[in-house]
Amino acid sequence: MANRKRPGRIRTKRNNRREPLLLSTLAPEDFNVRPGEAKSIACPDCRTWRRIMGNTDLKIREHGVPSHVPGDVERATCPGSNQIVVIDIDVRRWQARQDRLLRDAMPQEIRRSARQHYKPIPAPAPALVQIAAKSSTAEPADSRPLWLLREMKWASTASAVSETDTRRAQLPSGDAPLGSPAVPLTTLHPRLRER
Repeated sequence: MANRKRPGRIRTKRNNRREPLLLSTLAPEDFNVRPGEAKSIACPDCRTWRRIMGNTDLKIREHGVPSHVPGDVERATCPGSNQIVVIDIDVRRWQARQDRLLRDAMPQEIRRSARQHYKPIPAPAPALVQIAAKSSTAEPADSRPLWLLREMKWASTASAVSETDTRRAQLPSGDAPLGSPAVPLTTLHPRLRER
């Protein structure tokens, strides 16, 4: 039970008998009233950050005088303790302004989006069996079998092929090149040596 932290709340009805402190009179960077965060303020007397306590009756939490403040050392509490605070600003506009100032104060490389952008994943390639099956079942647009189309293609080029073969068989006119062996005119069929 001793190490359990109690929630912060005002345990006194006293205040420091000063006029209520309006947040509109302070610099925007001297307080924090963001929703979801603990409300805090820089004490106007000692300039240290203190929590704003309470739900309806807001006060600066009671605190002592820090050692860095010159002056009366005998004082146990800061005169800014229990100061009543009035939130008279539009919190959303204040928060938007603070966010904009914070964003502008950051360097360009830090302000980049933290979201990671993924490249689109390409579709997986079809299996080799599927590719082979597609090519073997492919039919031309005129629905004739492929073997017939191949034979027709060879028949149309057969005359050109035979003419080219006869031209290659003819010897060129003129002498053979000097200093080179004669070109064999008969096909050589090497024989294996007998052992």
